[in-house]
Amino acid sequence: MFYLHAFTKKQPDLNWENEEVREEIYAMINYWLDKGLGGFRIDAILNIKKKLEYGIFESDGEDGLAFIGPWILNQSGIEVWLKEMRERTFKPHNSMTVAEADVPNERLDEYIGEDGYYSMVFDFSYTDIDVPETGEWFKDSQWTWTDMRTNIFTNQLVTQDKGWGALYLENHDQPRSINKYIPEEWINDYSKKMLATLFMLLRGTPFIYQGQELGMTNIEMASLEDFDDVATHSQYKRALEYGLAPEQALKAVNKRSRDNSRTPMQWNTQKNARFSTSDNVWLKVNPNYPELNAEAQLTNQQSVFNYYHQLIKLRKNSVYKDVLIYGQFLPVKDKNEHILLYERQLEDKIVLVILNVTATEQEYYVDEQYQQVLINNYEDVLLDQSRKLRLRPFESIVLANYGGQL
Repeated sequence: MFYLHAFTKKQPDLNWENEEVREEIYAMINYWLDKGLGGFRIDAILNIKKKLEYGIFESDGEDGLAFIGPWILNQSGIEVWLKEMRERTFKPHNSMTVAEADVPNERLDEYIGEDGYYSMVFDFSYTDIDVPETGEWFKDSQWTWTDMRTNIFTNQLVTQDKGWGALYLENHDQPRSINKYIPEEWINDYSKKMLATLFMLLRGTPFIYQGQELGMTNIEMASLEDFDDVATHSQYKRALEYGLAPEQALKAVNKRSRDNSRTPMQWNTQKNARFSTSDNVWLKVNPNYPELNAEAQLTNQQSVFNYYHQLIKLRKNSVYKDVLIYGQFLPVKDKNEHILLYERQLEDKIVLVILNVTATEQEYYVDEQYQQVLINNYEDVLLDQSRKLRLRPFESIVLANYGGQL
């Protein structure tokens, strides 16, 4: 006798091959939808179908084990159950669904097309860019912003051709995005706002994770015992087996652990950032909470929080909302690889997003058609008479070809 667990050993996987199990799941979904729930975020859904084999399998890691992915991800036949679930639950209720599903581009139409299983699916191609294909957090994937551009643009183009996308920079399974994408010495409000601009103006529905709108950062834990996450403990052990010294292994998991995004929300300067009055909070509060907290940012018009508000207003309550919601995504090529550029276009209306993704000043010549500055993360725009734009480190500027004068 045995059971399969794809995640922690205290969490056995359900046997979806059993029709009674599936019926019980559909009954639970319908219970909530019948009460008027608008929809679901569906977690790890592509893991439900298993390829069951007996035998001894070759190890692919220092722990002597084999990665389970090839036996549980995107297995043939899963589409039968996904369609069955949609027909029995989501479709009759006309509910919104967003799936945590790393869907290959060639199969995206099945998932979010006109008759797809879900309303939208998340894109992992850039949020997991720092994780090597082997899944070993403690190793460096050596990603570059060229890789980021390729991954984001490819997914945007494929998704808009098939259906609707779900955008995110961080979630409960990710370290904080600012630490992932920006060098430590350049983590500041400018670089945080640049990431917000990049993500919020893409085509799709943006999902903002708690604390992201404040620019919350990773926490540095003093020892492994400070971490709660099972996967973090596993990665630390594998790092030691790989040959890393304990201090190196701790540094690696401090950088990549998902407990970074699970630390208490930083509300104000009170005890435990006002998350709890207890002396034993389940995870340590990031010590930077006296300076980085919601209360301080609410009244600061230049804060990261208020910058997110400005971006949301552009999408929801401005003359540019139709372009930013429904407009086509168009990548813009430039000889300067240090600048990331894209357009949102609807008929003859265009919004241009310009991002300096480096810590050095860059230049870009702005076409004369762009006469309106929608938003920028610095206090001013450095544009001369020849329309040469000077972009400071991690500067982001959004321009439009309608709506006013530059």
